[in-house]
Amino acid sequence: MNLEINVHHVTRVEGHGNIVVKVENGQIKETRWEVPEAPRFFEAMVRGHHYSDAPYLVSRVCGICSIAHTFAALQAIEDALEIVLDEESLLLRKLLLHAETLQSHILHVGYLALPDFLGVPNVIPLAKTHKDELLTIVRLHRLANEMSDAIGGRTTHPVNTVVGGWTKVPDREVLKHFQVRLREAISDIKSLVDFCTTLEIPDFERETEYIALYDPNEYAFYGGQIASTDEDKKTPLRDYRNKIEEFIVPYSTAKRTKSLRSSYMVGALARFNINYKLLSPLAQECAEKLGLKPRCYNTFMNNIAQIVESAHAIEESIRIIDELLKRPPKANWYKGKGKPGRGVGAVEAPRGLLIHEYVLDDEGRVKGANLVVPTNENHQNIEEDLKAYLPKLLGKPKEEITHKLEMLVRAYDPCISCSTHLLRIEWE
Repeated sequence: MNLEINVHHVTRVEGHGNIVVKVENGQIKETRWEVPEAPRFFEAMVRGHHYSDAPYLVSRVCGICSIAHTFAALQAIEDALEIVLDEESLLLRKLLLHAETLQSHILHVGYLALPDFLGVPNVIPLAKTHKDELLTIVRLHRLANEMSDAIGGRTTHPVNTVVGGWTKVPDREVLKHFQVRLREAISDIKSLVDFCTTLEIPDFERETEYIALYDPNEYAFYGGQIASTDEDKKTPLRDYRNKIEEFIVPYSTAKRTKSLRSSYMVGALARFNINYKLLSPLAQECAEKLGLKPRCYNTFMNNIAQIVESAHAIEESIRIIDELLKRPPKANWYKGKGKPGRGVGAVEAPRGLLIHEYVLDDEGRVKGANLVVPTNENHQNIEEDLKAYLPKLLGKPKEEITHKLEMLVRAYDPCISCSTHLLRIEWE
């Protein structure tokens, strides 16, 4: 069997990524996952800027995960300036992060991944064949977008949250409005879970390391320590470089990472495998119904884990609003000039662990920055998965092989443009 596959570019993902496969006489000669996009130098862009500007600049890394980038930056700067956020401000940030998680997960599963499982090229045909399910997806997506807008000040690139707190907070009526809609959304997410039980998930497993944030008190999305399925010890955020090693390959403009193995995975499935016991009751109920149990090594189940986390985001948002109605947040933020220091912040973006590090000078300006983006962390694992999955597909028609490999990449929900943020060139 001779086979050549050159997918330029994988569709229904953010950004541009290529799959390259070469098989000669039944022997696999090459399997590559390439990122050809031009680098985006956000770490260089923030140098020289005042700490108060950095979160707004780095939120532009992504139009989908802009809230996560903003919070990782704010957390890192607050760490450098030794600012402790009050509990109400922290709860409001977690609520906004849940809105982004719901928005992103529903966007990916409903509009980008679902066509794969239903055998159509895009979401448009589903308006006729699965109208009710599609309307459910639209309602959930709209709810998350409108929550992001009401709390953050905009649907993407939030402006209300700043170093040390918030310049504007939602009033009680706004919170009550979204609590009612979130309670109504429980039936929608249950309906979506029922529908997802009918989907045929490809049979593929490859054991790998999973990495995510961990907090013993909650299913961690905002802060905590770095945890791994390969070891019991946790890594403090400030020591992330001891856990995560960044590297480059010659055929990609995006950095890659590794830790205890040659690759690891971040994202919904990684979080689920590490923090399952801390999921909300509704999310655990959904996981059981969907047949998702830790530890799961099937990358395609990442899409199912996203549905489970959507249920968690809804139920946790209701709980947080309960707390905020008892003790409403107030607009309050840090107004200091800044001081020298180093800070590290981390959140779980929808696609996985996101780390920001900043070094400030004595005027509070950024001297140095490092961003570890989820899709960077997944690139090497994507390639390792492709290498493991391809032999199982040989003998099938080329079109089917190509589709299955693309489907595997899409299961990661990659944000490829985010990952092309730095390329070091050494001239000789």
